[in-house]
Amino acid sequence: MSVTTGLFYAFSAVLLFAAFRVITARNPVHAALYLVLTFFQAALIWMLLKAEFLAITLVLVYVGAVMVLFLFVVMMLDVDTSPMREGFVRYLPLGLLVAVVMLIEMLTLIGVEAKFASTFGEDPAAAAGLSNTAWLANALFTDYMLPFEVAAVILTIAVVA
Repeated sequence: MSVTTGLFYAFSAVLLFAAFRVITARNPVHAALYLVLTFFQAALIWMLLKAEFLAITLVLVYVGAVMVLFLFVVMMLDVDTSPMREGFVRYLPLGLLVAVVMLIEMLTLIGVEAKFASTFGEDPAAAAGLSNTAWLANALFTDYMLPFEVAAVILTIAVVA
């Protein structure tokens, strides 16, 4: 088994465990944190597939949006957080362990070169000699400029409305 396959199985196992805990956790704070871990593991799998743009988008949009939404709901519901703070020191070692595991996973991914056989034909980014993010930016701002601008105008109107 290659290193990439081993990492895929490890990330997938953590993702499945965290997703299961999202729906079984009784505390909404714990459920939201498991959801963040689930999204982070999915982003790591995207990194293994050399889809850096999708991985970073997943982390920025979903993890950021989930945490902002969660904090907004906690503020709106005026949840008493003093009982949650009492257990902070008790859960600190577990939190540090999770943080170290995530750091090790990220550092491991930096040195991993994934080699997957694609059933969709040749990768256009690899054929052009670019990263997938650079290829995507080049395609958006040259070949698909008009649809990209139309989508931007529609989204701007939706935000204003």
